[in-house]
Amino acid sequence: MRLKDKVAIVTGAGTGIGEAIALKFAQEGAALVLAGLPGDPVAQVAEAIVALGGRAEAHLGDLAEEAEARACVERAVGAFGRLDVLVNNAGIFIAFADAEDYRLEDFERTIRANLRTAFLMTKFAVPHLQKSRGNVLFTGSEAGINGSASFAPYGGSKGFLHAFAKGVALEQARYGVRANCVCPGAIDTAWTRGPEGPIPLEAQEGIDAGVPLGRRGSPEEIANVFAFLASDEASYVTGALWLVDGGVTPAKGNVGDCVPEALRAPPVGALPLRHSHEGLRCKEVYRAAKKRD
Repeated sequence: MRLKDKVAIVTGAGTGIGEAIALKFAQEGAALVLAGLPGDPVAQVAEAIVALGGRAEAHLGDLAEEAEARACVERAVGAFGRLDVLVNNAGIFIAFADAEDYRLEDFERTIRANLRTAFLMTKFAVPHLQKSRGNVLFTGSEAGINGSASFAPYGGSKGFLHAFAKGVALEQARYGVRANCVCPGAIDTAWTRGPEGPIPLEAQEGIDAGVPLGRRGSPEEIANVFAFLASDEASYVTGALWLVDGGVTPAKGNVGDCVPEALRAPPVGALPLRHSHEGLRCKEVYRAAKKRD
């Protein structure tokens, strides 16, 4: 119960990594406000937590809007009396195209969802986190460190979050507030697997081979890192980027091909995840036509 008596907001909490973070935090004793867009299954995740004896409320709205972001923070403080942890997890990966083919509307949607939401939520949460000596966490990406072909704007948006997290950590340290960023690699969610995702199927087939551990990560594996960083056990960790990418960042070549099949299975999870592959619900995805030489 590392988060017992703590109150947390998790954005993008209906699917994928966000659902896993919500369930993990509840398992660790946190009271939660789970935020998502109206089409996301946030209410179902909150209901599942309550059914297991936890405390959770759903907040539906577009957190890129100033009034909605403020209302979400006020919802947590009003419902539970304080705020200890903000998890800026909400974000989208909705286009696969080289820079010259990347549509302006997809670029603007990416910046709005990935940057504006995190900024506004942090802006309104920080005064409450100063009172509790709490912390703010961000979902970054190895793509924000290494860059990624055919979705460079997505990687760029995550690079912003990496620098933003460090800046928040520096300016808030004098109040006892910590800030850190978790940087996943390819995780087994709707964004990396399936015909409806932004990555073409032929490219999806090569993902595991490029990971030294030979597989995608699971949402629960990412949630475990968030739970540690949110807890008092990480009291001396701030301004850090935590790579959770299976070794992709230092890798060269398809090193995952060398991993025996018996070692490629993810660990058996403990969280009752139901929405890991629903992150594309109500979201338009764009792939540029493949070029011919």
